[in-house]
Amino acid sequence: MLDNLTTRLSGVIKNLRGHARLTEDNIKDAMREVRMALLEADVALPVVKTFINDVRERAMGHEVMGSLTPGQAVVGVVNDELTRLMGEKNDALNLAAVPPAIVLMAGLQGAGKTTTSGKLAKLLKEQNKKKVLLVSADVYRPAAIEQLKLLAQQLDVEWFPSDASQKPVDIARAALDHAKRHFHDVLIVDTAGRLAIDTAMMEEIKALHAALNPVETLFVVDAMQGQDAVNTAQAFNEALPLTGVILTKLDGDSRGGAALSVRHVTGKPIKFIGVGEKLTGLEPFHPERMASRILGMGDVLSLIEDVQKGIDQDEAQKMMKKMKSGKGFDLEDFKAQIQQMKKMGGMASLMEKMPGQLGQMAKGLEGMQADKAVGRIEGIINSMTPTERRKPELIKASRKRRIAAGAGVTVQEVNRLLAQFEQTQKMMKQFSKGGLSKLMRGMKGMMGGGGL
Repeated sequence: MLDNLTTRLSGVIKNLRGHARLTEDNIKDAMREVRMALLEADVALPVVKTFINDVRERAMGHEVMGSLTPGQAVVGVVNDELTRLMGEKNDALNLAAVPPAIVLMAGLQGAGKTTTSGKLAKLLKEQNKKKVLLVSADVYRPAAIEQLKLLAQQLDVEWFPSDASQKPVDIARAALDHAKRHFHDVLIVDTAGRLAIDTAMMEEIKALHAALNPVETLFVVDAMQGQDAVNTAQAFNEALPLTGVILTKLDGDSRGGAALSVRHVTGKPIKFIGVGEKLTGLEPFHPERMASRILGMGDVLSLIEDVQKGIDQDEAQKMMKKMKSGKGFDLEDFKAQIQQMKKMGGMASLMEKMPGQLGQMAKGLEGMQADKAVGRIEGIINSMTPTERRKPELIKASRKRRIAAGAGVTVQEVNRLLAQFEQTQKMMKQFSKGGLSKLMRGMKGMMGGGGL
C-alpha cells in the first residue's frame, strides 16, 4: 500500500537536496510534486488542497537549523502534517460502559465486516483479556451467520446463534440479554451490508443502533475502493453516530488515499487497520507511524510490537542459551524461526516496517510469494529425518533426491534451502558474538539472494 506515494515523496526530497536553503520557488516546485503524488494515491481533492496549503505555509515559515538540509526540513513538516491529517494519535476503543460494552459493525457488503468482527474479538480476548460474545444480524447473506460461527469456533470465542428467519433487531436484543446474563464484557454485533447504499439498509442499521445503544459504532470500509471508500464513509456518518472507522485490505493493491482522506472527511478517527486474511491481521491505527512509513522511514514501533506478540519467550530463551553454549544452530531451529515469523504476519509484513533500504527490499518480496516460499521451506525440512535436521552436512545427493520427492519440490530447491540455512547459521554465529552490524549485512545478503 502507498508504495507509489512513498516513491514520489522520496523523489521530492531528493530534488531538494541540491538546494542550500528553502525558498519560495523550490517549495512551490516541491508542493506541485506532492500534490500530484497525493492525487495519484486517490486522496480526496479537498483534503489535498488543505494539506498542500498547510505544508506550504509551515515550510515557508520554517527556519532550517544548521544541522538540517532543506530536504530534511520539508520531510519534518510533511511528516507532521500527514500525522495531523490522519488523526495525530491512536484513538483506542472506548469500552468504559456497564458490561457488556456493545460494538456495532457497519459497512457495505464485501468490505470484510464479518472477518473483521472475528479479528476484533481475538484482539479484545487476547490483548484486553475480555470475555467476548459474537452475533450475526445478517439475515440476507446465506453464508454470513455460518462464517461468523466458524470464526468464533476457531477463536474459541462464544457465539450467539441466529438464523435467516429472524428479524435483525430481535437477534440483537436476544444476544444482548444473553450477554448480560452470562457476564460478557463485550458484545460484537455483525450487521448486513449491501452492494451499494440504499434506504432499506440505512433504516435497518438505524433500528439496530436505537435498540442496542452501542458504545462503539464502527464503520468497516475496504481501502481498495479508494475515493469511493471516503464517499461511503461520509454517507454512513450522516446516517449513524459513528465513533470510528476500520480500514480493511490495506495490504492489497490500494493506492492508500482512503487512509489519508477518511479522517478529514468524516471527522471520525481510524481506530484499526486490517492487513491480511489471517485472524491476527488487525492492528491499532497509529497516524504517526503510518506517516513514517509513507515517507520511507519505517514503522519500528509496530515492528517491535509484532515481534513481542509473535515470539515465544521460552523458545527465545532456549535459543539464546544454545547459541551461547556453542552447540550450534540446526535445521530444527531454522524451522522454529520460520514458524515464529509466520505468527508475526510473515517476512514481507515485517520487512516493510523496517526503515530505509530494508523496508524497500520488502517491496520486491511480493507477500504471497514470500508466504509460499516459507511453506515450501517447512515442507522440505519436514521431509528430513531428525538426524538430518541436526546434522545437515549428512545430506548428500541421494538424500537430497529423497527429501525433494517427499516435499514435492526439485533437488535445486533443496540445495537453495541448504544454502540459505548455511548463511543463517553464519549470521547466528556472528550474533552470538555480538556482531549486530554483521548480522544485518548478512540478513540483507540472504534476502537479496534469490529465495525459494
